[in-house]
Amino acid sequence: MNPYDESALLEQAAQALRAHSLIVSVDAERLSATHGRSNALLRVSQGRCRVDYAAAVKRRLTPSTLGAVVTQLRQPADAGGPQLLLLTDYVTLPLANQLRAREQPFADAAGNAYLEGGGLFVYVTGRKLDHKQIALRASKGFTTSRLKVLFALLCDPPLAAAPYRAIAAAADVALGVMTTVLADLQQDGSLVVVDRQRRLKASKRLLDEWAQAYALGLRGKTLIGRFLAEHFAAWPDWQLNPAHARWGGEPAAALLGCDPLPGMLTIYGDKLPARLIAHEHLEVAGPVAYEHLVELRKPFWGQTLSTVGRPDLVAPVLIYADLLATGNTRCIEAAQMIYDAHLARLFPVV
Repeated sequence: MNPYDESALLEQAAQALRAHSLIVSVDAERLSATHGRSNALLRVSQGRCRVDYAAAVKRRLTPSTLGAVVTQLRQPADAGGPQLLLLTDYVTLPLANQLRAREQPFADAAGNAYLEGGGLFVYVTGRKLDHKQIALRASKGFTTSRLKVLFALLCDPPLAAAPYRAIAAAADVALGVMTTVLADLQQDGSLVVVDRQRRLKASKRLLDEWAQAYALGLRGKTLIGRFLAEHFAAWPDWQLNPAHARWGGEPAAALLGCDPLPGMLTIYGDKLPARLIAHEHLEVAGPVAYEHLVELRKPFWGQTLSTVGRPDLVAPVLIYADLLATGNTRCIEAAQMIYDAHLARLFPVV
């Protein structure tokens, strides 16, 4: 996020809290930027009650990004440090209820808020954004090309030192965008140059930021269709040719040892194999169908992308992101298991 946009949103959320008869002071110099938080401390008080919060500014909170955001905010905080307060532009009533259920304090620019502790209790929902605030939400964020390039680098970190042409092929983007995309990644610190070689500055924060941006900006574009599966429960016996189709999301997590049984079967491929459609009696699902569903998603990476693991599964980075994008509690727990088992070594909490 642009630092100017972040400071503007922080001040808007602080002003909205003040409208609830709270005294809010903002100290932008007290905290360092760690674990996805800003460098601002908010002191919220009312009467004799006072609570200090570390600001965590996240734009455009949606059901599909909630999992990634909550996961970021649950990263270990500094010992004895203030609690993280999520500041965003707008929180809908369903999202507010989910955040409160997770005991995650938040405040938005429209005046919705949840604060509990230190003698304070504030829970306001149903406030709407005005037109000016809605316009503020339309930030550029991650472009599709940047998301695809960063995904390729997350899957294959040594690729960062490769020539532009190799990275473009792995990410399935035009060679002409590489100069701009890599410059942007260097500017925000995702890429660093050491001994004249580019290197990915891998961390869990970067992984979660990509997962959040992917859910918001690219994941919706990958959906090709939804299908009803007559033999849904027998999915482990389905035969997928890794050259044309791979498991993602919940079934991929189950195949990697996560406990929950899939509620949705995600397959990445350009089309479903005709043999699979016939043998498993798959048919196009209607708009209100919600059980025994198979979703087909289009791969968004190049054939040259090197990913480790089982050939019938998509990369663990994508499994992790798809699980978080569901917003489902059990899927978020499964995402943590995927991180611990397959990603923590590559993307440490720093």
